[in-house]
Amino acid sequence: MGAQVDTLSAGILLFLIMDPLGNIPLFLSLLKNVAPQRRRLVLLRELLIALGVLFAFLLGGQFILRLLQLKQESVSIAGGIVLFLIGVRMIFPPREGLFGAVGEGEPFIVPMAIPSVAGPSTMAALLLLTNTQPGRLLQWSVALFLAWLATAALLLSATYLFRWLGESVLTALERLMGMLLVALSVQMFLGGVAAYLKGAGF
Repeated sequence: MGAQVDTLSAGILLFLIMDPLGNIPLFLSLLKNVAPQRRRLVLLRELLIALGVLFAFLLGGQFILRLLQLKQESVSIAGGIVLFLIGVRMIFPPREGLFGAVGEGEPFIVPMAIPSVAGPSTMAALLLLTNTQPGRLLQWSVALFLAWLATAALLLSATYLFRWLGESVLTALERLMGMLLVALSVQMFLGGVAAYLKGAGF
């Protein structure tokens, strides 16, 4: 039961970081100049690219950590800081959007796949998961896929959700997700600091 809860918690964390509700206005803006018959195809392509990048990062996370000689505490503290900044930007989004100004033309990889779905904060969370419990790669893979599947379902329904909920409701939901992410980031940061102090003999 504990493993299931941990996997579910990891999936929820990854889902919050991917922020599909906050990405709906951005994705609709990016797709407005794309031919209507190609919009779903382009969106699905970008989502699959993001999934491939995240799985590559999940499977190669341990190698990256060993290559850079990073300790678990460092990843936890850095991940907490990155998640905190993302959460704050979700609560107080800049005028040009979470990831900057929107370009013209059909989007490819940037900014839809990276960094909107497969962003640095998601990669940091995957690094933390694989470094904390490397023997549970299957569970983390399931958590990542479920988080991606829920994100994909929401983004593929972006037009209907935007019409049904409206921008104000989506904004309120995004800020609520941002507050949850800030709370999780603080917990992650404090856990890293506590582990470092314990290892240092304090």
